[in-house]
Amino acid sequence: MTHSLFAGHRRLAAGPLEAVTAAFLASAQAGEAGPLLVFDDATGRQVDIDRSGSVAAPESTQRPEASPATDDAARRGPGRPRLGVVPREVTLLPHHWEWLNAQPGGASVTLRKLVELARKNGASEERARLAREASYRFLHAVGGNLPDFEEVTRALFAGDLVGMESRMQAWPDDVRSYALRLATPA
Repeated sequence: MTHSLFAGHRRLAAGPLEAVTAAFLASAQAGEAGPLLVFDDATGRQVDIDRSGSVAAPESTQRPEASPATDDAARRGPGRPRLGVVPREVTLLPHHWEWLNAQPGGASVTLRKLVELARKNGASEERARLAREASYRFLHAVGGNLPDFEEVTRALFAGDLVGMESRMQAWPDDVRSYALRLATPA
């Protein structure tokens, strides 16, 4: 997993988090101009690094510790907890349930097959959506005051990378190239 360090609109470093953290600390100590921001290259999310060099996990990835009572309930509840299967509620209309129950293997097997089919068929759309969101996170943090920001984001969410690039011509090279790289689905 790689990260990028920006000082204002200049990309100062890129690579593994440890190397980018070292560059962050050196830049901070040297009094680098502009805010120092570190981004996860896969998601476009900012990574908080304090001056002592430790990395703060983004709130969205922090998970509360499971209590022993929760673990016991998961082991005894319905489903197959040893296989990672946990029960969830699905709300469907009666005719949906009738159709699912009439399928070979029953409702659970049919739902799993439908989910896998949808995942395979929508994989490229999902990658494009995630790429747009990553680029937008970065653009929002770094490019919000740059000219034509709104037009750039409209082109981004319309999937028009050529239009996005043409509207970014007056932008700093590092911001433009990084935003376009994030916006391009892997």
